Amino acid sequence: MALIESCYQEHGDQIILNGDDSDLLNLEGNYRGRAGEFIIVEDQQQTIVGCHAVVPLDQQFHACTFKRLYLHKSLRGLGLGQALMQWALDWARSQGFQRVEFWSDTRFERAHKFFLKAGFLTENTTRKMDDGIQPYSEFFFWIDL
Repeated sequence: MALIESCYQEHGDQIILNGDDSDLLNLEGNYRGRAGEFIIVEDQQQTIVGCHAVVPLDQQFHACTFKRLYLHKSLRGLGLGQALMQWALDWARSQGFQRVEFWSDTRFERAHKFFLKAGFLTENTTRKMDDGIQPYSEFFFWIDL
């Protein structure tokens, strides 16, 4: 939670455990318990500096979603984000998923450039959210595997 909280704070936000961030209270149940996966990256001091997750959306249509791609500010742009994304894409393919869809906070501009470079598509479709300490919007991204 500390890693994600630090990323949120960069944009004046914070974790709300009784809202959209409630999945963090039970990673095992909310990810592996739903036939998904959640991974972390630790530094030499065993501090979590990165994470990423995949969760099925619709087994019938072979779609999944990516969640919780966060990386400590000091490690961005060094290739670790690409490694986390490649892990998620490989894991999704190995599980038979054919499409990945997810929403990303419109304030995460650097992440959006990263997603586009990784091959994800967007039409800049947005949805309004009010589950944080302040209202925000999210962009929709997808990729066909």
